[in-house]
Amino acid sequence: MMIRLLLASCLAALNTAVAKADVTHFAALNGKQDAPELVVYSSLDEPLAKPMIKAFQKVNPEIAVRYEDMLTGAIYDRIVRETDGPKRTADFAFSSAMDLQVKLANDGYAQASHLPMSARWPSWANWRDTAYALTFEPAVFVYHKPSFSASAPPATRAEFVEYLAREGDKVHGRIATYDIERSGVGFLFMSRDQEQFDDIWNVVRAMGSAGVKLYSTSQAILERVADGRFVLGYNILGSYAADWASNYPDVGIVLPKDYTVVMSRIGLVPQAAQSPELGRRFLEFFMSKEGQTILTEQLQIPAVNPDVAVGNTATSMRNMLGGQLKPVPVSPGLMVYLDQVKRSRLIARWNEALRLQ
Repeated sequence: MMIRLLLASCLAALNTAVAKADVTHFAALNGKQDAPELVVYSSLDEPLAKPMIKAFQKVNPEIAVRYEDMLTGAIYDRIVRETDGPKRTADFAFSSAMDLQVKLANDGYAQASHLPMSARWPSWANWRDTAYALTFEPAVFVYHKPSFSASAPPATRAEFVEYLAREGDKVHGRIATYDIERSGVGFLFMSRDQEQFDDIWNVVRAMGSAGVKLYSTSQAILERVADGRFVLGYNILGSYAADWASNYPDVGIVLPKDYTVVMSRIGLVPQAAQSPELGRRFLEFFMSKEGQTILTEQLQIPAVNPDVAVGNTATSMRNMLGGQLKPVPVSPGLMVYLDQVKRSRLIARWNEALRLQ
């Protein structure tokens, strides 16, 4: 997953990416060849999405599903292009690019969905009953457990900076984080860091001095932490980290105690949906207790629904960590860094800080 573009320079290029969408067809369980078809555009890999789709079809056996797995930018571009065509588009869109999903809603490319759970959905996770945060995924520190057999890993950003200064050459080149120029999730986490922590640039400079390695994906970082090439990963998407930790016992996870940024994948029904009633039916199932339980138990992604409190969920994490968690609100504020000038300034400051060796 994951997650999270310079619109002015990238959207034209993404026109060619549409053709590369991976399409999977799920036949209606009632066996009818002319069954109504739900069309989904999603950035979640199809194998991960399959349990949710199968469960949805179990209670809606008369509906077939066309699932199109594509990049987050391609989802945005395709919905805009098809709507302006004018042409009918997907019935449901699910993406980790919070900013682009909110932009669709803000610019009139999504329609309101007043659903049974709408009034009870957390206020930060619901923008005008149009864009809904459906997951609760913290940014965490990941670490190589054997490398910390004699001492605990850093639990705050101040401790992280102290650790890098203390260990010096022993950890040089063995820490990693996202490349915020290539990773949408990495850019989102960094922009929130800048808002939450006055001393964040000292953290970035410390990582630069320690020879930080930059990657565009979570997997590239986690596989190197798992085998000990890296000792620490900063601001890694927690859902992927938890999956790796469950399969690789040497991977440890810390939710930073000073504050923990939480991102979400957003679902919406496009304004020009071919069958908006099917899109709303799928969104309603996704938000339901059953759907959110599948999300956390089978997809291993934390759920938002307040009725799902067992396991790795927003409710259980809030009960344990309270104000430490800082979820990114679903609001037009997310679009600030889609402004090319503001985005460029943040990236330039990031690069300047990393070069201070």
